[in-house]
Amino acid sequence: MSTISVSTPASTSHAKAEEKRGLSTAARRRLPLLPALIFVIAVTQLPFLLTVFYSFQSWNLVRPGSRHFVGLQNYVDVFSDTTFLVALLNTVVLTVVCVFVALLLGLGLAILLDRKFLGRGVVRTLLITPFLILPAAGALLWKTTMFDPTYGLLHFVFGTDVDWLSEFPLAAVMAQIVWQWTPFMMLLILAGLQSQAKDVLEAADVDGAGRWRTFVSITLPHLSRFLQLATLLGAIYIVNSFDAIFLMTQGGPGTASTNLPYYIYQRAFEGFDVGQSSAMGVIVVILTMIVATFALRLMFRTFSVSGGIK
Repeated sequence: MSTISVSTPASTSHAKAEEKRGLSTAARRRLPLLPALIFVIAVTQLPFLLTVFYSFQSWNLVRPGSRHFVGLQNYVDVFSDTTFLVALLNTVVLTVVCVFVALLLGLGLAILLDRKFLGRGVVRTLLITPFLILPAAGALLWKTTMFDPTYGLLHFVFGTDVDWLSEFPLAAVMAQIVWQWTPFMMLLILAGLQSQAKDVLEAADVDGAGRWRTFVSITLPHLSRFLQLATLLGAIYIVNSFDAIFLMTQGGPGTASTNLPYYIYQRAFEGFDVGQSSAMGVIVVILTMIVATFALRLMFRTFSVSGGIK
């Protein structure tokens, strides 16, 4: 025999009460997060929306009353600005070279630190130290103690009077950024090396595989995700480099070492062109968000929530 259950008004009201109680409990749990959410929106999203609004305006602070709506004209002017294109090229070169060199150096140092030797902890601490130094302090350190044409360390070692910051400005900035970001790459790659299964390496050794063959066929494929993660995260940070250029070269000589963040600073705080600097800022944010999206997808694909590294 089949039974037919009939919902009574009392049971219906009880279900609705349980549902409301569940919603109220969830709301109470999320309520402590509300101040942080409001703070994040006020600090990040509202200024960005204001920047987008200003990017559609022609507004120069040295000409009072000149503010008016121009639509997409600022974006057209930005992409037709040769200085902006030079800064964009410098940003790409700076990011690609610094990430590639720092990645290679970090890989080499990580392989060395993965081996046991006397004083490994001290050496690891010393190698991490450049990443712990403030970027402004690191830039001033390299400007005064390394590249100074009279008292710098390079002048003492090579015995030349070359003004490195004037003759090789972009290369000098790259050297400082590589020095500071190599420890970051090293730490990520070292984590990948230490997560290797030792039994696989022992099996390769028993089978007669040499060190180079083991590295190419086993270690390097295992490190591929860590190398991709280090590349993308390093690119996100290095593309926004400002301290080194501002303190070491001021973007010069001319525009030889000007990148996008520094050029936006010049247009906004030296040229007082709010409209075009806002358009440049929006373009840089969009490009950074594209890179960050790929980085986050790679991170979620690399590290699973339940069981560590996939």
